Amino acid sequence: MGLARLEAGVIPVWGAQEFSMAIALRPDFDSLSLRLAARASDDPNQVRRLLALAAIYDGSTRREAAAIGGVTLQIVRDWVLKFNASGPEGLIDRKAPGKPSLLDGKHRSALAEIVESGPIPAIHGVVRWRIIDLCQWLWEEFQISVSKQTLSRELRAMNYRKLSARPRHHAQAAGAIEEFKKSSQPSWTPIAQSLGLNPNSIDVWFGDEARIGQKNKITRRWSRRGSRPSAPQDQCTASTYIFGAICPKRGQAVGLILPWCNTEAMNLHLEAIAAKIEPGRHAALLLDQAGWHLSADLVVPGNITIVPLPAKCPELNPQENVWQFMRDNWLSNRIFSSYENVVDHCSDAWNKLVDQPWTIMKLGLRKWAHGF
Repeated sequence: MGLARLEAGVIPVWGAQEFSMAIALRPDFDSLSLRLAARASDDPNQVRRLLALAAIYDGSTRREAAAIGGVTLQIVRDWVLKFNASGPEGLIDRKAPGKPSLLDGKHRSALAEIVESGPIPAIHGVVRWRIIDLCQWLWEEFQISVSKQTLSRELRAMNYRKLSARPRHHAQAAGAIEEFKKSSQPSWTPIAQSLGLNPNSIDVWFGDEARIGQKNKITRRWSRRGSRPSAPQDQCTASTYIFGAICPKRGQAVGLILPWCNTEAMNLHLEAIAAKIEPGRHAALLLDQAGWHLSADLVVPGNITIVPLPAKCPELNPQENVWQFMRDNWLSNRIFSSYENVVDHCSDAWNKLVDQPWTIMKLGLRKWAHGF
């Protein structure tokens, strides 16, 4: 017996010998609204399903709708059920939920705590956590067995990444950095008052020195995964010093290339900085507590006030970031043939920095120092 044409707008369910009760499409949509939704969609599968159901709204049979969608009658029925439950959004492919995680909130909290605190070498036998060590710890603490890949995904979902640690001096006083940041900006006002100046006329400068020589640095570089790139390195000992100072707010930099790092060289650098400061302005020059920075023989120009940074806190000095930037981009991975060649490359690198005030601002501006 041939198939009779089915009632428009409904999807029947096939039984063994007969139709079961048909499933009607929800009445708050029509053919036009589904076609407009299909036009606006970027999901080709959703578009195909919307057009198939729009045809049913227009009076097509479920077999014609299945032909439009390129699927079987049972799948068209599934589309109707999803559409009736969630509207057009129900016709979007969703990622399968997969197997539930073995870790719950208690496990993740304990994992975060152990990652933050780090391993105890005498107990855990390592000085840094590896994924395999954390897998072993989870088994010992909770009898949960997870693979390295699974735990890596869990840590990333908890916003943890494997990062290079920033050096911190072992003798740094606790809270020294935070205390200096709190008191630094208000200290510019007394400097201005003592000189009879407007506090807005104080420019914050950061100064430091870097030793550059033939025993050069090797930096990270892009390379194929699994390979080990190489870079030239020399064992000769010729070197020089860059005396550098930056004013991040104005994008200015003053530098000298000198053979020695002592009070006499520091006096020359202070003279160069003083010559760069505009008339009517004053520089608060932040320096670490190296001997040549605070020497009694230091001749400090009248338009400069030296502000010592807390001891053993190089993190407070953006000039350290400048040195890293210059090494990474202009000075590393090189062979210097002679002392003069070292000086030439240092001069060229510093002049490149001076020509990029936006780079000085990006590397040097600090909220605690500039109040932005």
